Amino acid sequence: MTIQVEWERVSCSVAEVEAALRWLAGCKDGGPLGFLRHAIEDPASESAVVLDALVRPTESMTTATPEVRALAVWGLVLDEISRTGPTGEAADCDILNAAFRLGMPQHNTWWRAVSDQLFRCLARKLDVLARDGEAWRTYVEVAFPEPQASARRMPRCGVQPVFLERQLVNVEMRRRTAYRRLTVRNVVACEDGVDGYRARALTGWTGDLAPMPVKGIFGCRAETRPGAQPGDPLTMDLRFPKPLRKGERHEFVSLACDDDLDEERHWINVEVDHHGIAPCAIDGEGRLTGGLSVSITFDDCVPEACWWYAEQADHERRVRPPAGDRRLLEIRRGVVEHTFPGPCRPREEYGIAFRWPRP
Repeated sequence: MTIQVEWERVSCSVAEVEAALRWLAGCKDGGPLGFLRHAIEDPASESAVVLDALVRPTESMTTATPEVRALAVWGLVLDEISRTGPTGEAADCDILNAAFRLGMPQHNTWWRAVSDQLFRCLARKLDVLARDGEAWRTYVEVAFPEPQASARRMPRCGVQPVFLERQLVNVEMRRRTAYRRLTVRNVVACEDGVDGYRARALTGWTGDLAPMPVKGIFGCRAETRPGAQPGDPLTMDLRFPKPLRKGERHEFVSLACDDDLDEERHWINVEVDHHGIAPCAIDGEGRLTGGLSVSITFDDCVPEACWWYAEQADHERRVRPPAGDRRLLEIRRGVVEHTFPGPCRPREEYGIAFRWPRP
């Protein structure tokens, strides 16, 4: 009898975990971290009700912020997927993309990976973690490793060996073109000998890419290199005054200018081609000391709507959110801005999209 009662209790928990993960996998208007954090911050929200089985156990982390609690849950999910899914890095990426980025919860690879083991393993671990707040620490590091931990891993092909503590992007629009884009970066080297930062000097958004001049304003100097293949756009290397040692920090500022005022932009995008960007941090005077913030100043040509996006494909970010959606942004005195509360993950893209008035 005791065994039957215990089985029923675990089965119910497994069903709740399954429902929560399916809901996360079906959401296309943001990343899982954002929904998890929202569920923790607003217990009366829809996401809080659906994700209760995942977020309630983090109450054992009595002093943790909502951001850290959300990171812990996401790290647990990532860890279990890597254990139960097909082996190999490529297979793991396919699972995560299918389940939590492209919005395809019935993807065959994902289904095979999770249907038999993942829900039950997560339910068991959540039950244990609900009584041991310290045990969550491991999963926070899985979801978002510190720069030192990230540096111990060999960077994947194309990922720059730096971690960004802060990135500020300020864009001046002229007509419908991103005329000037000033970027402030605070980086931490993830290995010895980091002597610069590779900037993609591109304009356009439909595949018609053209080189765009980039200048080093502070803490760097720009060097132009040809693309890897004939016809590829130019690559801009922002060279530091001296190579950085592992763990060493450096701030630098660059400016990209686009004089083609006939070019029409539909978003301002930040591609994370390095070890990631830290979550939002603000000091006692209200200044942003960590995270990604994007600000756009429009001239007389103002969009009819602006919204932020995170970890979405090109065709998804172009879809205007419905009225009342939390991603819609207000344009105040010709300026729209957004600071991303959570960390920005490697190989993902974040930014602000807009819709121009029809002629």
